Parts: sequence; structure tokens; C-alpha cells
Amino acid sequence: MTRRLAIVITAVVVCTLVLAGFGTLAVGNLRARHTTKVEISRQASEVAGNLAGIVDAADTTNTRTLLNRTLRSLNLFRKALNVDGLAVLTSLNRGLQNRGLQGAEQLPPQLDISMFSEARLRDGKVISGNRGKLVYAAAGTVLPNGRLIVVVLSRNADVALPAAWGTFLVASLITLALGVVAAILLGRRLSRPIREASAATIRIAHGELSTRLPEPSAADHDELAQLARSVNVMAVELDRARVLEQQFLLSVSHDLRTPLTSIRGYAEAIGDGAADPQRSAAIIRSEARRLERLVADLLDLAKLRAKGFSLRMEPLDLVALAAVAGQGFEPDALERNVAIRFAGTGALFVSADHDRLTQVTANLIENSLKYARTEVMISVVRDGGWAVLSVDDDGPGIAPADLPHVFDRLYVARSQPVRQESSSGLGLAIVKELVEAMGGSVGASQAPIGGARLAVRLPAG
Repeated sequence: MTRRLAIVITAVVVCTLVLAGFGTLAVGNLRARHTTKVEISRQASEVAGNLAGIVDAADTTNTRTLLNRTLRSLNLFRKALNVDGLAVLTSLNRGLQNRGLQGAEQLPPQLDISMFSEARLRDGKVISGNRGKLVYAAAGTVLPNGRLIVVVLSRNADVALPAAWGTFLVASLITLALGVVAAILLGRRLSRPIREASAATIRIAHGELSTRLPEPSAADHDELAQLARSVNVMAVELDRARVLEQQFLLSVSHDLRTPLTSIRGYAEAIGDGAADPQRSAAIIRSEARRLERLVADLLDLAKLRAKGFSLRMEPLDLVALAAVAGQGFEPDALERNVAIRFAGTGALFVSADHDRLTQVTANLIENSLKYARTEVMISVVRDGGWAVLSVDDDGPGIAPADLPHVFDRLYVARSQPVRQESSSGLGLAIVKELVEAMGGSVGASQAPIGGARLAVRLPAG
């Protein structure tokens, strides 16, 4: 990247210098031609006027001699006029012609006598222009006898820059060198964070999830700073996901191993005749149902993640559904010495899938029973356009750091259930997926009775 950036910046500098050099030269030439045209036009008018004052109108030998002398003097002072060419034309009845007067220069090859209009010159107009680099100006003066004398001055207006060109070349080389150095430094500064980010992502991909890039300052908001922050956030989330996955595997392994151990133990006891078949069969059935529920949760989570489930939406009374769900857990609550209370009156309808909403309510109540010490409170209220189902417990509550992640897949909170029951972290993740599929949202907070509150919001109506 550094080499490519240096090449690009160097090319830009070179192109800029070339354009600047030729552009300056072109503008200088145009300006020089304009300035020269104005200057020699003024000089031609002055010279023509002086000739009118010197030359007598009579066409005598003395007059011609005086004219020739004057022209020789003008030719001697051509350099003082700062012109490259000086010619004097005079008119006869046949019009303008180069008289070839003694001491007068011929017209330059680029100019032709037909370029000068006698009528305009007699009217006092100055005829000026350029032929390439040669700038010319012609001014006439009319003698008392009617003869027209025309002075033609010419000058090469090309901008000659031998010394300036050398200075420009030196300045260009210095500028080019500075551009190359700046490109290399800038390329290294830009590519170094990218190389570091690339190396960090490779290490993260190889399992080094503790890899972090230097954290940019809070004042840095450019793309490189955002890239560093994004890589760090990715590493943190991947590290957290790995920890959650490990917790999940340990929890699921425990949940699978515990009932399997009971089933195998009682099956062996029945085979040895050392256990009551009826009691053993009841325990085996109970543990089998536990396994069946865990497998069903795993399948549900897989379907939810793959969006491979369907919903049959219908109007449901959330108050009645929550009350029935709470009653279904009363036997389990009695065994735990936990009271289930319900708060909700009237009817509050939502559009939802009956079986899925029942599953959501059951998962919330079951989770609260694991942590409750003496009480679980189920409430249904209306909050604006939302129907809110809340399940509170008086357990240890949820740590502030855990609150944003309670409903995440595979998440297991730091606080353990009061009765040391295993938790795979699937139930609440299933709740979140189902509720969001039905157009609602979930949340966790501290409960007024001292523990945790898990709440579900669904559109009311």
C-alpha cells in the first residue's frame, strides 16, 4: 500500500508541476504579447507623429535628404525603442509601398504590406496584431501635401525563460522529493494500523481471542480509529461467545448426564431386583420427560435461529392466558414452598400464536421459580399501545452487568438458582426469539419485590 500510495502521490505532483509550468508559460506568453502590442502601438504613434513634425511637406531634395537622415537616426535608436524591427512605408498615388528608404529595415518575413489598410491609417488608427510570436503595430501620419508616412514596429514577444526555467526545474525537483517523502510517511502511517488490524484478525481467527489493538483516543473518529474499535469489539464479542458456548456445553452436558445417570441407575436396579419397579419406573419416566424437554428446547432454538418455524396469529386474551399458565405451575410451586400470585383484571387482547405465547409465559414462570425464595408475581398491564406481561421473583436478582444479556442465546447469569438447579440458558433465548417474531420485545430489570423482573411487551389490540 505504501508503494502504491507513493506512486500515486508522485504522479499527482509531477502532473501538477507540468500543468503549472506549461500553464504559467502560456499565460506569460499571452500577457507578454498583449503588453508588447500596447507598448509598440504607443511607440509607433509617437514615432509617426515626430516624423510629421520633422519632415516638410515639400517634395524637395533637401526634404528627402532630411527624411533619409531622420530614418537613419531612427534606425540607430531602434534598440533604444526596444523593438526588433522598424520599417517606414510611404504612400504614392498607387497606395502604400515599401520605398526601401536609405537606412530603413524591410518588413519582417511574417508581415505583408497588404495587411495595412491605408484608409484606416489615414484616419489615425493604429493597426496592430501578431503573427505567432511576432507582435507588430503600424501608425501613420499625413503630411501637408497629402502623402502618408507609416511607421511599422515589430517585436518578438515570446517569453524567454532560461534562468527562470532553471529555477523552476530546481523548485520542481525539490517539490517532487518532498512529495515522495510525504507519500512514504503518509503511506506508512496509514498502512501500519491496517497491517496491525490484519494481523490481529488473523490471530483472532486462529483462536487468540485475547488479542486487542491499541485503543484510539476518544477524540479520534477517523476510519482507522473506527477500524481499531470494531476489531476490538469483535474480539470481545467472540471471546464472550466462546465463554458462553463453554458454559452452554457444560450446562447441557450436565443436564443430559444427570437424567441419564438416574435412568441407567434405576434400570440396573430393576434388573438386579434391588429397587421397587413402580417407583423406579416413575423416576425413569420423570427423567425421560426432562430429557425430552431439553431436546425440545435445543430443537426449538435451532429452528428459531434458522427461522424455520411458523406462527398462527389470532386474537388472544393475555390476562386469561397468563392466569392459566400460572395455575399450571402451582403444584411445582407448592413443592418449592413458593407462592404464585397473579395481578390482572378484565381482558387485554393481543395478536399472537396461542401455543407460542403459552410457551413464552411458561418459560418466564419456570425461570422465576428457579430463583424465587418465597414468591413469584405474574402481572398483566396495558402501557399505551402495548400489553406488558411481567414475571417477578424475590430471589437474588440480576447483576447490572447481566441485565443486557439475560435473553441472549446460551447465556447463564452469574447468580445461581436458589436450589442449585442446572440452567442451559435456552429458555429465555427462546422467549426472545418468539416474542420478537410476534412483533414484541423483551426486557429484564430489578423487581419491586426484591428479585428480578422479566417482562414481555406485545402490541395491544
